[in-house]
Amino acid sequence: MKKIEAIIQPFKLDPVKEALKNIGIDGMTISEVRGHGRQKGHKEVYRGQEYNVDLLPKMKLELVVADGRLQEVLKTLTAAARTGKIGDGKVFVYDVAEAIRIRNDDRGEAAL
Repeated sequence: MKKIEAIIQPFKLDPVKEALKNIGIDGMTISEVRGHGRQKGHKEVYRGQEYNVDLLPKMKLELVVADGRLQEVLKTLTAAARTGKIGDGKVFVYDVAEAIRIRNDDRGEAAL
């Protein structure tokens, strides 16, 4: 099993969720996060004062998938999240040693 963590633009959340749902991926955890990559933020003006906004709002998706579905999920997720502009985000993939469904003690891929 693999854990996928994706940091994406907030306005891309709905298209990504819909694309993943269309390929049968329902379970995921979504968090509102802030951060920056190479773009290092931007400047904004509020009431005549200039501010440096260096932590930009992003969405973090976390999901665990079977090894056999990894490439399909990655391809779908990245295609739905891509704008082609700086700040599109990143995807990280980790190995998962075990998954346990608390309700009935299902283990491994059965718990997904």
